Amino acid sequence: MNFLGSVVSWFRLRENWQGASGIPNRLVQHAEISFVALAAAVLLAVPLAVWLGHKRRFGLLSVNISNIGRAVPSFAILVVGSQLVGPQTVPVVGSWFVFVALVVLAIPPMVTNAYVGMAEVPDDLRDAARGMGLSDRQCLWSAELPVALPLVMAGVRTSAVQVVATATIAAEVGAGGLGRYIVEGLSLGPTYNQEVFAGGLLVALLALTTEGVFALIQRAVTPRGLRQTRTRRVRPVDKTPVGPMVATVGAA
Repeated sequence: MNFLGSVVSWFRLRENWQGASGIPNRLVQHAEISFVALAAAVLLAVPLAVWLGHKRRFGLLSVNISNIGRAVPSFAILVVGSQLVGPQTVPVVGSWFVFVALVVLAIPPMVTNAYVGMAEVPDDLRDAARGMGLSDRQCLWSAELPVALPLVMAGVRTSAVQVVATATIAAEVGAGGLGRYIVEGLSLGPTYNQEVFAGGLLVALLALTTEGVFALIQRAVTPRGLRQTRTRRVRPVDKTPVGPMVATVGAA
């Protein structure tokens, strides 16, 4: 049996769809780990970045500080934390160090996009909103945020895909999720490579699904006037000489 055939056979096994180690249960675990970390990152990063972008203050500082998270490997946080303190489990959050690693990973794109989206709202729009008598708070919620929301959601969308793909590290500390198939398959040796491949495939499919869902959400929250419309194709102009010029050329 070839390798792909063995992978298909693995998916057909009934025991892989039932019980605590079944695909549905581990899929729920993976989604829960990812969602909790993503929600925490949104609460920590987006409101502050939106406010700073609205005020157009501390932009360079806030973006650079948030980008420190890009330089810190999530796996390093998990390994160092678990070695120094040991596995720590918190209700709802689950494994504490998996949670921290995923939150640190998710924050930078959110901060960058939210700040830039708010800071780049046209001054004319701000002035028009204030000229209509809107307060600073009303200007933020009614005028600036709707314009910046597509870019804000793009940051959340990027973070969501990264978190789902990286949540496989939770399996390293026994926190569950689809990464368990990869860890268990590697520990059992080459004869279980189909399980490793199946685990990676499930994670990839979940990440792609997350991308699609958040793309739909991003489109839904984008004001109709800001949605990109299809540009009309312009028929190329025919510059072939006509009339007397053609006759002149022919005579020549």
